[in-house]
Amino acid sequence: MTDISSVASSTAAFFAKQTADLSKAASSATTSFASTLSSVQTAIVGRPKTGFTAGPTYEAGTLTGKTKAAFNNTLDATKSALGIKP
Repeated sequence: MTDISSVASSTAAFFAKQTADLSKAASSATTSFASTLSSVQTAIVGRPKTGFTAGPTYEAGTLTGKTKAAFNNTLDATKSALGIKP
């Protein structure tokens, strides 16, 4: 017959290993998800050439920022051609 403390020790070691493995898997999944999300964002928006990750300089490098700038430039050119003062 086996000793109860031996069984308890083995059970505790088993659960500790499972918990550690689960923690490693969760960490790996989080890292993988963040990497994939970053890759998708870079593919859709493009990476800013300045190294900024927020603010007007970052926005100027994104598709949204470029579209906004093009719209504003077109609006300003139209106002200028029609002689509209701001």
